[in-house]
This record gives sequence, C-alpha cells and structure tokens, in this order.
Amino acid sequence: MTERVALVTGAAGGIGLATCRALLARGGAVIGVDLDEDRLSQSRARLVDSGLLGFTTYCADLTDAAKVAELFAWVEQQHQGLDVLVNNAGTCICTEFVDISPDELRRQMAINFDSAFYCCQHAIPLMLKRPGIKKIVNISSNGAYNFDVFDPAHYRASKAALDTLTKHLTRRYAREGIAVNSIAPAMTRTDLFKVVGPEVLEKALAAMPRGRPLEPDEVAAWVAFLASPAGDCASGNVIILNQGRDVR
Repeated sequence: MTERVALVTGAAGGIGLATCRALLARGGAVIGVDLDEDRLSQSRARLVDSGLLGFTTYCADLTDAAKVAELFAWVEQQHQGLDVLVNNAGTCICTEFVDISPDELRRQMAINFDSAFYCCQHAIPLMLKRPGIKKIVNISSNGAYNFDVFDPAHYRASKAALDTLTKHLTRRYAREGIAVNSIAPAMTRTDLFKVVGPEVLEKALAAMPRGRPLEPDEVAAWVAFLASPAGDCASGNVIILNQGRDVR
C-alpha cells in the first residue's frame, strides 16, 4: 500500500504545527513547509521528542512561484506523489483601509492567496498520480464573513478569494477524486494575537460565545478529519468554526 503523503504550509507554529501533529498521529509522511527555518527546525525537534516520526521539513518563500515549483519538484522526487495539501500559511497585516499602500495590498494577497494558488497548481498534478480520494484543505478565516469585529479589508479579501478558489477546484476536479474544503476559524490562539492591539483583541475575545479563543489543536482536528477517509464525501464546503458566534 502506498504511504499517504501530506504537505502543510506555515508549519512552524500555531495551526500549522498542530496540523502536522494531528496528521502524523494518524500515520503517513508529513512535509512541513515554512519561511522561518529556525522555527521550523525547532518544531521538528518537538515532534520527534513527542515520538512522532515521518516528519520532514522544507524552507521556502511560497509567494515566489519559482520557489513553489522547486518545492513540488522535490516532493515528486522524494515521494512520487501527494495525497493531502493543507494551505495554512498566512498572516494579517492590521492597517486601516485608507492607509493600506499598494505594496501592502500586494503583500497581503501574496501571502494569504497567491501562495495557496501556486501550491494548488503544483499539487494537483502530483495528486492525479495517486489512488483514492485526495484532499486539499485551505485555512480561511471567519473574518471573510463576520463583520462584527475588526479585520482589515485586504485580509478579508484574501480569505474570501481563498474560499472562491476552494469552490472552483471542487467542481473542476471532483471526477478526478480531489476533495477541496475551506476551514474558517474565528479568533484562534496563534502568533496573530501579537499583530492586533490589546483593545481590538479584548473586543474580539469578548464576542466569542465561550469567552475564549479557539485553540490550534481544535482547528487541526477538523483538518485531520477532512484528510481522513471520513472526509471523502465532503467537498466544496466552507466550514465555520466560531463556537456558534454567528447564530442570530
């Protein structure tokens, strides 16, 4: 039986690291990709210390289409195919709308959307070589839909674009056995807590029905579910994780 191979972007911490841990616990090989080589090495050491084997790392700037091509050429050389892609790499640049510069707009879209677009382009040919149902999971954001708390305009737009890509790929590759879903978490305890001011953070947390943020492991559990055979019949969904915050 062919070993299942997963690739997770933004793997050095937060949701990415939790996702690597959850996928490794189910068996198979996991490739963690991140721009921060030092943090990626530290994360690998933590996983190995936990007794989780089968984890390899790759450092790359995923906003660079040429670097993404090199990454997936390496994946093909090492594994001959790919079964699961988790597009988790992203950030939030907190700037008021009228102050967003053209360069900042391009950078926000490049990190959150372009990187996932490039990865999907190169992952799908590798997936077509594999048997069974292959999976793409895009980590979106509740900020693409909920306007009760502050999220910058370009951040919202990048995540909404990611969800539209999810739906396009779902219809395009359904007959080829590729299932594509987005997960859109609300406030999650990650490094992004550091990029918002204390008042904004306090207001956002107060809006959560349980009075606390989501934890990376909670999001990762959903990724692992979709990546498992139980998620084979799910495709084209934007799964909202927000403790029921949007219920009116």
